[in-house]
Amino acid sequence: MERPSLNDSKEFPDDNVLARHLGPAKSAWDAFMAMLKTDHPLVSVEWRYYNDGKSWLGKVTQKGKTLAWAAAWDEYFTVASYLNAKAEDLVRASFLDKSHKDRFLCSGSETKLRSIRIEVRKKSDLKAVMELIGIKLKLK
Repeated sequence: MERPSLNDSKEFPDDNVLARHLGPAKSAWDAFMAMLKTDHPLVSVEWRYYNDGKSWLGKVTQKGKTLAWAAAWDEYFTVASYLNAKAEDLVRASFLDKSHKDRFLCSGSETKLRSIRIEVRKKSDLKAVMELIGIKLKLK
């Protein structure tokens, strides 16, 4: 199974490391960080190395609530959020692509949490990411 590219536990994903792995998508990462700071100033991103997945993940939080997880891959990054059934109406009404909605809504209500994962290669992909974070913030 493929895993994120930040696999060296001794190499913290600072700006230089992210630039090396993300390549052209680094400008989208920088725009993502700027959007969070502007639109959601209480949101922070904390990088941690997780032994179970043997990679670094960015935990996107606000006041202790996990909103999403960011992972760096070669030439792009992903932002994923885990949502419960209470999010169905918000997802249906969102501006997310039909493919993201369908995967979430059809993944079965038998699972407690379902995920939406957005791949970011360019700045225009961030609209969906910010929509996803907005959905998560609306949930109690």
